[in-house]
Amino acid sequence: MINRLQEANNESTYQLTGHGKRNVQVLKDAFEKIDGQLDSDIYGTGKVIEDFQDKLAAFLGKEKAVFFPSGTMAQQIALRIWCDEKELPKVAYHPLSHLEIHEEDGLKELHNIKTVIIADETRVIELEDVVSMEESVACLLLELPQREIGGQLPSYETLEDISSYCRKNGIKLHLDGARLLEVLPYYEKTASEVCALFDSVYLSFYKGIGGIAGAILAGEEEFVSKSKVWKRRYGGDLISLYPYILSANHYFNLKSHKMGQYYENAKELAGLYNSCHSVTTLPEVPVSNMFHVHFPHPKEEIETILIEVISKTGVGFINHLKSTGDHSCYFEVSIGDRYGEVPEESVKNAFLQLDLLLKSKFPL
Repeated sequence: MINRLQEANNESTYQLTGHGKRNVQVLKDAFEKIDGQLDSDIYGTGKVIEDFQDKLAAFLGKEKAVFFPSGTMAQQIALRIWCDEKELPKVAYHPLSHLEIHEEDGLKELHNIKTVIIADETRVIELEDVVSMEESVACLLLELPQREIGGQLPSYETLEDISSYCRKNGIKLHLDGARLLEVLPYYEKTASEVCALFDSVYLSFYKGIGGIAGAILAGEEEFVSKSKVWKRRYGGDLISLYPYILSANHYFNLKSHKMGQYYENAKELAGLYNSCHSVTTLPEVPVSNMFHVHFPHPKEEIETILIEVISKTGVGFINHLKSTGDHSCYFEVSIGDRYGEVPEESVKNAFLQLDLLLKSKFPL
């Protein structure tokens, strides 16, 4: 079935979200200035991988780090290590954690680890949720930002309180920091300052950074040594990972310092959506470079309106809508380089047209 919205978005002159197309050019750009005689890594060893791991460990303020081909692998392994250490196969996390809704119960099926769900799915985890857990757990996982609810964040003071509570009560604290870089402008903290609150940290290299794939897992030396053993058990030690490592390094250097601008652009764009008839964003004011856009109308009708606006203005909003009910839908916005490339007048015209069409279709 043809996705008409995706087709219209792809054919638009400008697009409001992301960094650009995920095509071979992304890899070619990353390798453009790489010395062709540079040796590859071999089964997790070699200058290419070791230098990058040391660089990211220092950036995150941890003793050691290890590169993984996927975040799913890295996080399951981190939680297994903490459960083994305490001889308690239980972890706690948010009901909309990636491990709970996107990984086919990998943690449970591969490791027999029981998950304890805390907090309501509409909000972030607060200190009271942790204190009031009725079951003992080896590890608590916090996702910053909480993607499935619009990238919401707890206050920094809450993070400090949760970290302190966990350390006093022997609970390891793991950071699902796939989008860690994107929350630093809001917290006004460095990566190492945030990571100091956690025992282990995962960072993605394709989400906000725009690389090909790959992740880093960081923590104390003993933890990382154990994670390397599990990486081998998982088949994560490919003979060479350098295509992922070199692209991760390239786009980390290129984009990690742009997160403040992406954050400001996200707040600006959310304001434009909220100015349109019957449109709301979650959160109303973004706390990172991402947010959700909600419509109290059927998906099919909003899709038709978006396609018409894209056709009239040449500005692509998004390529996918998700229903939340018979008469409601939403889409996710993640700001990257593209938004800053759209002429200001084109953006204003696109939202003017969106507002007019919504008022015409759904008058008060």
